[in-house]
Amino acid sequence: MTVGHLRSVVLRLHRAQPRVEAEAAGSESANQPSAVEDASLPTTRRAMPLPLRGSYESLLRQNEKTEDDSLERIEDDDDLADRIARKMLVPVPVSSALNVNQNLPENRRYCRPWTASFLNDLARAHAAEFHHPLEVSSAVRTVAYQKQLMKVNGNATAAEGDVASPHLTGASIDIAKQGLTRQEIGWMRAWLLPQETAGKIDVEEEFRQACFHITIYKSYAPPKPARKPAAQATAAVAKAGRSGL
Repeated sequence: MTVGHLRSVVLRLHRAQPRVEAEAAGSESANQPSAVEDASLPTTRRAMPLPLRGSYESLLRQNEKTEDDSLERIEDDDDLADRIARKMLVPVPVSSALNVNQNLPENRRYCRPWTASFLNDLARAHAAEFHHPLEVSSAVRTVAYQKQLMKVNGNATAAEGDVASPHLTGASIDIAKQGLTRQEIGWMRAWLLPQETAGKIDVEEEFRQACFHITIYKSYAPPKPARKPAAQATAAVAKAGRSGL
């Protein structure tokens, strides 16, 4: 090998060295965790809504409002059967989104029509979010039953007077908290509060019996206007047509 040829080889090696070092550095940096990967993403946690606690004033308001809605307290099983027969009370709307506690007697699985509408709305909204049913643990009661309950349950509301249990009118229901997750309880509070603020319901979150006690008012689902018979509707259309000629 001549001296000139040797110089040419050394020169080529010297020129290639920076590229080799750069590739090695790139390979090393690829094996190192990036700063972006190290940075943990911020997590956002929703604040848990406060419990919807009841009060003496709330119970008094429930009695006043149900009285304004012309709802009488149901005295006994005979009175209850009569109101069911006259469709003043309707079955709790059981569905894939709503269960009834199986310990509840058959004749006490009833409520007011607007209460049933409320239950349908609540159950559908909950099922869409959590994909399993809510449970109604209590619905209509009679004065006679409430008096018996007061003897064995010190937490039971009065059967008579200005702060009697709204269950006696059939407008109130209890939704069991047992089996609900913390997230579901928070969701329930957030869903119910605007309804209460609007004056359509009153809520008392009970902890001894672990339920949401909810009284629903007629204003939640106003009755639909009666439909005119077909003959009357036809006559009204014909009359309107003649007047337009």
